[in-house]
Amino acid sequence: MASHTRSKRRHPWRRLAVLLAILAAGILFFNWSNHSLQVEHFTFVDSALPEGFDGAVAVQLSDLHCGEFGANNSRLLSAVAAAEPDYIFLTGDLLDQAKPIPAGYVETLAKGLMAIAPTYYVTGNHEWARGGVPELKNTLADCGVIVLSNQFVPLERHGDVMLLAGIDDPNGYADPKPPEELAAEVAAAGDSPYWLLLAHRNTLFADHYSRLGANLTICGHGHGGLVRLPFTDGLFSTDRTFFPTYTAGFYAANGARVFVSRGLGNSGRTFRLFNRPQVVVLTLEKGK
Repeated sequence: MASHTRSKRRHPWRRLAVLLAILAAGILFFNWSNHSLQVEHFTFVDSALPEGFDGAVAVQLSDLHCGEFGANNSRLLSAVAAAEPDYIFLTGDLLDQAKPIPAGYVETLAKGLMAIAPTYYVTGNHEWARGGVPELKNTLADCGVIVLSNQFVPLERHGDVMLLAGIDDPNGYADPKPPEELAAEVAAAGDSPYWLLLAHRNTLFADHYSRLGANLTICGHGHGGLVRLPFTDGLFSTDRTFFPTYTAGFYAANGARVFVSRGLGNSGRTFRLFNRPQVVVLTLEKGK
């Protein structure tokens, strides 16, 4: 009888131990979902790709929102360096409108990336919402980053040339150069030039950016739908609507293609679930 009583007394502690173990596992999983980098490799195949760019590698980083992965983003920089990219594309929301910028954040990251490969940047909606965009652009440029403000630049590789264009997020000034004007300038730069377009907002691809003529558009902004469930493209859009699309990977519309990064950071009180911070390694391949 005494033995039976002791067993009953121990039972609540066992339950508590199980609950604590479940809680600890949940905390670890949440931390892993939001702070562990996932390096993912993708290949863009296009028969029109200039021969010299066959095998070129670009790393895309998007939506950092002042996030840090290791001291001075050391883990992030190590992951980028390990990919041995030819180019690095920063597709907006490097900063966050509601978060303080850690001391030396922009300079340290920009110089670290430039030490790996030429780096190109376009603004996101959060940079414009917090203000100070001209100062941010100047800081990035002083560190060697090429800021594309409704502009394009030539990329050269193995004797071939293609163009890289970038547009400011429409959250910016009231009268920027429209994307259509930039596309016309690109078209006038050569005989049917091959070009890539960096643009922050995934939501503008289907109805707008897909009609500009770029061979590939590269976007962020969607955060992978925040919570990724089976058979969905994410649960929430950044506008807090349900079941968005164009949030992760390749899509096509109007005969054009886009690649959308799931991004790296979180904005405000949002969090990630089954949707780890993503470092995109995009290889260009000339198809037949």
